[in-house]
Amino acid sequence: MTPSPPLLEVLERARRLGVLGPGPVLEHVDHAQGFVVALEGLAPGSRVLDLGSGGGVPGLIIAEARPDLWLVLLDSLERRVALLTEAARALGWQERVSTELARAEDLGRVPAWRGSMDAVTARSFGPPATVAECAAPFLRVGGVLVVSEPPGDVDRWPAEGLAPLGLVDEGSPAPGMRRLRQTSECPEVYPRRVGLPAKRPLF
Repeated sequence: MTPSPPLLEVLERARRLGVLGPGPVLEHVDHAQGFVVALEGLAPGSRVLDLGSGGGVPGLIIAEARPDLWLVLLDSLERRVALLTEAARALGWQERVSTELARAEDLGRVPAWRGSMDAVTARSFGPPATVAECAAPFLRVGGVLVVSEPPGDVDRWPAEGLAPLGLVDEGSPAPGMRRLRQTSECPEVYPRRVGLPAKRPLF
């Protein structure tokens, strides 16, 4: 998929401002197509949370490919959230793409947000245990977590590590992607307070 000129302009600006990783913008877009493929089964009207949205990849790519979904772009840095908010407005998507300035560990403990998402996406958010603990509280039972994976066949998602969070690994739905299913409600003890998922990983 080639992004529309307005989206390409938004992403190029994000790259110039240093909130999108190195490399050509179109390489980021191509990689994000894996998320779109992994979310193909989502019904219209589904809610998707993008963890650590940064410069808007994959969140904005998903929003353009799936105008039938509701997207929440979450980041903990005010500068990034301001840029994402401006981007959603410039693209005319503000009615279906919202932004949140918060740490995932904090927002995941808010009752209104728990179990409220049909899918969570994560690209370069952190190691598997951190991503899983921060994502699971947002997912409804039956919802999916889609994560970009580094090259290689190393098993980074052990069943015994995921089980306490209610997650089950479903394998790779697209090259470079991993999909996990929320098969039971995430216990209220998760996520732990800010920083602990990374400092004391569950697996």
